[in-house]
Amino acid sequence: MQLPTFKGRPGWEFTDISALNLADYRPVAEGDEIGTPVAPLWAFDGAHASELPAGVIVAPIERAAEEHGELLRAHLGSLIGPAEDVFVALNDAGFRRGAFVYVPRGVIVPAPIALQSVQAEDHTLLNTRTLVVLEDGAQAEIWEQYLSGADELDGVVNVVTELVVGQNAHLRYVCGQGLSERSWIFGAQRAEVGRDATLDWVALGFGTSAGHVRMQTRLAGQGADARVTGAYASHGRQHIDFDTTQEHAAPNTTSDLAFRGVLQGRSSAVWKGNIIVDPGAQKTDAFQESRNLLISKRAHADAIPGLEIQANDVRCTHAAAVAQVDPEQLFYLRSRGLRDHVAKRLVIEGFLAALVERFEPGPVREVLAQALEQRLALILER
Repeated sequence: MQLPTFKGRPGWEFTDISALNLADYRPVAEGDEIGTPVAPLWAFDGAHASELPAGVIVAPIERAAEEHGELLRAHLGSLIGPAEDVFVALNDAGFRRGAFVYVPRGVIVPAPIALQSVQAEDHTLLNTRTLVVLEDGAQAEIWEQYLSGADELDGVVNVVTELVVGQNAHLRYVCGQGLSERSWIFGAQRAEVGRDATLDWVALGFGTSAGHVRMQTRLAGQGADARVTGAYASHGRQHIDFDTTQEHAAPNTTSDLAFRGVLQGRSSAVWKGNIIVDPGAQKTDAFQESRNLLISKRAHADAIPGLEIQANDVRCTHAAAVAQVDPEQLFYLRSRGLRDHVAKRLVIEGFLAALVERFEPGPVREVLAQALEQRLALILER
């Protein structure tokens, strides 16, 4: 399998990876140092093993293969197969870090589960795999972050994530990367949501120099609901690429996707989103939006929404915008006595506040607001 060619393969039209030579990166092996992150996106340990309800499994993916092999084989690779993508095949072929989370039928996990992958060594390839399975009626909240062990670490992080949400189950999955800005990231992430189940998926993209992340949600059961929220903030020459899909495969399903980005310096970003309504998926209600704020003249963003509708009784809408800071808003704030940099900061914070307000008051809203504030402070200082 060959690496995707820039503008030569669907989905890779906006991300040039010709400078990537995988032979320069040694795959992380079993026994290698796990590492300590230099800049976590959030800091909490999550539920300890002793606090988990009976039957709940939270284990490294390689250990789970030994201790829960039959359960793992029933789900691992059920949503993402190695034949569809060279990076998935690479992830599937060798040693992988990552986690297996399993919540049995009807079990509610009261405290968030925290997962973390840290790339410790320079010029390494870290394959990480996450499999989350919630049986029917289960509930859980999972926070996962991908981090580097040094500010200038040059590495490749290859992520594969499968989220299986059973009937009437409820999963909140918060995933973020704060990798070194010399790193690459490639991700294939897919969720399948069962009948009357809900998925609340949050994605934060702050680090790396370049990469490509696919986020695909399939609403497989009638009454399924998914809400996807994404945020990115880039500077320098960073390039961020998100490719999202909301597939409605059953009737009476709903999805709501909102991505917002702030771009500084000569950085660039692309969001390409697609709503797919399968034949027979009547009464679908789907929405997607991408809004980008350019805070320098050389920053660039592409927002490309798409619809593929094969049913005739649906409601599907989308919105996309790329703009600079509104000079009238700045003038209004400066006329009230605020300095220019303070006024600009308030406008940007207001732009991102729309994402934070998608969540009810509580820990998720607070952590998300803090992570965005820290990242914004970093890119505005440079």
